[in-house]
Amino acid sequence: MKALSFPNYNFKIKHEDNKTLIFDEYRKKWIILTPEENVRQHLCKYLNKELNYPKGLIAIEKQLKVNSLIKRFDIVIYNNDGKPSLIVECKAPNVKLDTKTLNQVLRYNIALKCDIILFTNGIDIHCCKVNFDEATISYLNEIPNYRNL
Repeated sequence: MKALSFPNYNFKIKHEDNKTLIFDEYRKKWIILTPEENVRQHLCKYLNKELNYPKGLIAIEKQLKVNSLIKRFDIVIYNNDGKPSLIVECKAPNVKLDTKTLNQVLRYNIALKCDIILFTNGIDIHCCKVNFDEATISYLNEIPNYRNL
């Protein structure tokens, strides 16, 4: 896919105890603004504002069990039936996206069985369609609009 460029979004930001915090509209709380969190917040806004993903169907940093291990996914989008449809792994901009990142999101997807996986560092973005019957993935040219999931 092409490089990702987020529009300028307005976020609630505050400074406290020498830390910068951002208000997460999904978790309804203030979060330390790390480089990875910055990517996560921008991507959530992008999915909601530009691609029509409903806020109520976006889950952030929830636990899941993968082969008896407790993990936390970055973002999962649910369809209107409550089935996980898209899983996202966010990395900081200085982290190179590679097979390690792909394998991480694929491991998480063992439990969720999303049809679409996405991984990004806020600069580069990769979006894939998963074919469970053939155990393959194919790279997409763009992130599907919510109506096309």
